[in-house]
Amino acid sequence: MGRFDGQVAVITGAARGQGRSHAVTLAEQGADIVAIDIAQSIPSVPYALATPADLKETARLVESLGRRVLAFEADVRDQDALDHAISSSIAAFGKIDKLVVNHGIGAFKNFWEITDEEWTDMLDVLLTGTWRVTKAVAPHMIERESGSIVMIGSVNAVEPGVEYSHYNSAKAGVVAFSKNVALELGRYGVNCNCVLPGAIDTDMVNWPGFYEHALGPGKGREELEFSMANWTALKGRGFIQPKAVSDTVAFLLSDEAKDITGVVIPVDAGHLNLPGYNGDPVRA
Repeated sequence: MGRFDGQVAVITGAARGQGRSHAVTLAEQGADIVAIDIAQSIPSVPYALATPADLKETARLVESLGRRVLAFEADVRDQDALDHAISSSIAAFGKIDKLVVNHGIGAFKNFWEITDEEWTDMLDVLLTGTWRVTKAVAPHMIERESGSIVMIGSVNAVEPGVEYSHYNSAKAGVVAFSKNVALELGRYGVNCNCVLPGAIDTDMVNWPGFYEHALGPGKGREELEFSMANWTALKGRGFIQPKAVSDTVAFLLSDEAKDITGVVIPVDAGHLNLPGYNGDPVRA
């Protein structure tokens, strides 16, 4: 018996990275999956986003576990596309039990240099998109008086970072929104919580422009991996693998967490507990 046998989970940003990890983890524990992703790049984002092939691979991985899956190429900025994905999923599966609002983009620039397009895209994807997909699912959960929601924030939601003003502002909004959703849906038996990932090893940080942004010109993946230990507190930690976030998401969606709502949980190897920069990490 799996934790989520007979249940259906919707996951946004499911084509790769954390989203794919969430889909596979929940499928391993019995859930059927609705995988939603834009599956195309956005001009204001400085690295390539997921592709249709990535989304198909997520679907293949779920199916290889013997679970059903529906995959939708949908932009979280498009309410009609989200409403269609959700209504189609309810028609196919009969219900939606879980929602993981995982999608996201990243970029970096001084706040006075950010263009209107860059600011708007960041807020529209991260924050407004979170509202849109939750709004699409909420009436169904309210009608059933049942459901569980996890929103993916970031440690950047609660700490400043140079050249991250639009990203941090949006993620801070996700945290605040998750608490309001928890309060408003609690009377219908629906809980909502927020996870704050730290430095997770995904494509958002695994590209040359990010290496140089984080460490300076000419730096690469190897130097970035080495430096990550300075931003964690636990022995032997650097980059955190997406599965660590997925395991926390699965717990919060499970019956074991049915009495937990409105909380914010970091998955950051102690990053937010550091009194600044860890100048003496234990690397092994």
